[in-house]
Amino acid sequence: MSSDPWGRVDETGTVYVRTSEGEQVVGSWQAGTPEEALAYFERKYEGLVVEIGLLERRVRTTDLSAKDAHTAIEHLRTQVDEHHAVGDLDALRVRLDKLAATVDSRREERKVQKAKQADEARSAKEALVTEAEQLAQSDQWRSAGERLRALVDIWKGLPRLDRKSDDELWHRFSHARSAFSKRRKAHFAALDAQREDARKAKEKLVAEAEALSKSTDWGPTAARYRELMDSWKAAGRAQREAEDDLWNRFRGAQDVFFAARSEVFAERDAEQVENLKLKEELAAEAEKLLPVTDLKAARAAFRSVNERWEAIGHVPRDARPKVEGRMHAVERAIQEAEEGEWRRTNPEARARAAGLTGQLQAAVDKLREQIDAARAAGNNAKADKLSRELEGRQALLDQALKGLEEFGG
Repeated sequence: MSSDPWGRVDETGTVYVRTSEGEQVVGSWQAGTPEEALAYFERKYEGLVVEIGLLERRVRTTDLSAKDAHTAIEHLRTQVDEHHAVGDLDALRVRLDKLAATVDSRREERKVQKAKQADEARSAKEALVTEAEQLAQSDQWRSAGERLRALVDIWKGLPRLDRKSDDELWHRFSHARSAFSKRRKAHFAALDAQREDARKAKEKLVAEAEALSKSTDWGPTAARYRELMDSWKAAGRAQREAEDDLWNRFRGAQDVFFAARSEVFAERDAEQVENLKLKEELAAEAEKLLPVTDLKAARAAFRSVNERWEAIGHVPRDARPKVEGRMHAVERAIQEAEEGEWRRTNPEARARAAGLTGQLQAAVDKLREQIDAARAAGNNAKADKLSRELEGRQALLDQALKGLEEFGG
């Protein structure tokens, strides 16, 4: 008979294993020595040790489901309980019990984790639905549309809830997206209609602009182009392709007109600069007539200058006041000389001036006599008052005498 700490072989070749419940028959061995029999069944035990170790590792390091783990544990437990190995089978049972407890604990942890993930997923999806429903009312078509598409990707990345909850939230989410799409579609349909109206309006503006491009009625046509530009801005934008084409035609027509006007104005400006030189020369010639010494000759010379002046065309607007002012100054000087001559040669005017001078002289003489009398009487207050009145009358007399001198008197 042969034995070791965990098993033995009796005389009949029966192999036993020692357990806490006593010896259990492992099997019989007739093909060799008892040592070989024990070694064989000890290898069976080592195989169970290896399998249990592998299962423990799978449970520890992989996502093996609790169901599959328990199935594997029960399979190994059956092999242990059948006593077809020699070794510390009680220790294997303890390991299997401990592993089963670990699997159960892991299952509870996963259950809690799954519930937590479900709550988080629910909260996340509810937040997505809330944001989607807010975006459904937005008029920021591009950014809101991009954000809704991003929310769909986020939704797809979240775990599914229970079917009822998931379907309800998805229905709200999908409805919000549909509402936004419907509003956006209606907006762009209205925008397309507006742009079509703008296109038609701008085609009319372009047609008129092109018809005016050859006009030489510079002022009114330029004003009409400004009105057309105001109408263009008020019409709104057409579709991009049409807008660009219409604008190029509209701008091109304006360019044709304003280029032609600029060319004509450039020629006119050059002519006006030359006219200015000529008028400055005439102004200088007129200024040589001053001061007027011979009225008749000055009048004839100025008439000649003025006739040549009138024959010359326009000068630049900013230079006009200065050069015309010079001619007007000469003209006024000649007119003043004519007025002075008229006064000197008008008998009636001379008579009126002489009469006025005589009256003023008599009044001055009388006031002087009254002043002398008042002072002689010691009435200085009256004399002072009469003196002030005398100053006014004397000033009028001096002016009248000067006027009389102009008549040669």
